[in-house]
Amino acid sequence: MDISPAFFVHESAYVDQPCVIGPRTNIWHFSHIMRDCVIGDGCNIGQNVVISPGCRIGGNVKIQNNVSVYTGVILEDDVFCGPSCVFTNVINPRSHVKRRDEYRQTLVKKGASIGANATIVCGHTLGRYSFVGAGTVVTRDVPDYAMVVGNPARLVGWVCYCGGKLPFGVSLDASEVGACPSCSRRYRRAGRVVEQIDQ
Repeated sequence: MDISPAFFVHESAYVDQPCVIGPRTNIWHFSHIMRDCVIGDGCNIGQNVVISPGCRIGGNVKIQNNVSVYTGVILEDDVFCGPSCVFTNVINPRSHVKRRDEYRQTLVKKGASIGANATIVCGHTLGRYSFVGAGTVVTRDVPDYAMVVGNPARLVGWVCYCGGKLPFGVSLDASEVGACPSCSRRYRRAGRVVEQIDQ
């Protein structure tokens, strides 16, 4: 197990070998990191979290209590997973049928936030800095900077890098330019594509 001296594991947690875990990462009570995981620097893994074999987690990722990150899930840098949010990795599970060769990848891109008790159905991508509201059920890809809520998830707006709501509509044929009221970063939208103008 490749563990930095600056890495913390609570005495009630388990980290299987082999794993690679970066410095300044904390793993809290009753959590279980399974074999072949790679976890980046400065992450916080809350209480009662399970990270299944082979998962890839970037730096500065926050995983709150009671989250299971299953094989096939990739979390890029700066991702936030709210309490008890749910990932799946098989589209048609049966207790009596083994489907380990049918796991579908779920990619959560840099800076995305997933609210408490949200469900992310496998095989989809959550875009950069997207925001999934609490209790939402995601059944399709989520664009960069999109805010989605409901069951199934529906697009209700757009969010900034900082988390502030952008002054954009959701019409697919609209083009507009605007700034975040919280931090003044400027963005351009064309339909379902939003990009930051000033990096």
